[in-house]
Amino acid sequence: MGDVLIYGNKLLRRKATAVAAVTDEVRRLAHSMLKTMYDSDGLGLAAAQIGRPEALCVIDIPPMRDEETGEPTHENQDVRMPLVLINPVITERDGHQVGSEGCLSFPGVFVSIKRAESVAVSFLNMENEPQVVRATGLLSRAIQHELDHLDGVLLVDRMSTVQKVAVAGKLKKLRKGA
Repeated sequence: MGDVLIYGNKLLRRKATAVAAVTDEVRRLAHSMLKTMYDSDGLGLAAAQIGRPEALCVIDIPPMRDEETGEPTHENQDVRMPLVLINPVITERDGHQVGSEGCLSFPGVFVSIKRAESVAVSFLNMENEPQVVRATGLLSRAIQHELDHLDGVLLVDRMSTVQKVAVAGKLKKLRKGA
């Protein structure tokens, strides 16, 4: 376990299966996914990206630096990182934002993607307790990106035709290597 699947691998298109109960095995999977995500310098990772069918993703958004003071600041201060989302469902979306996105399954590819500015997501935590998190900005973007993976939706599916043409060479190389 631990290798991130690259675009072209058919397992990336598989829809996730709900986790029946948060067991020690599920917790070990989440910890392993966090390690893989950190080792790959990612902000998020879905189980599908390592070939697993579980509806599980992990996210860790580092603090930003305040432009004036240089002090660490969190956009979503009430959300503790890392975030482990088991059986996540977005229940609310509001506004929109456009920003550059990359993906561990698309190394070297970065494109501007339109997403909701804020979301509410319900999920189970590692203690099998139902939770709801409200997120804005980068965390909102990361949640939407990782939940796309759980539905078999990839970064390429969110690209415009012009963006696909612009990165066609990179996509072709990734598919060949998969």
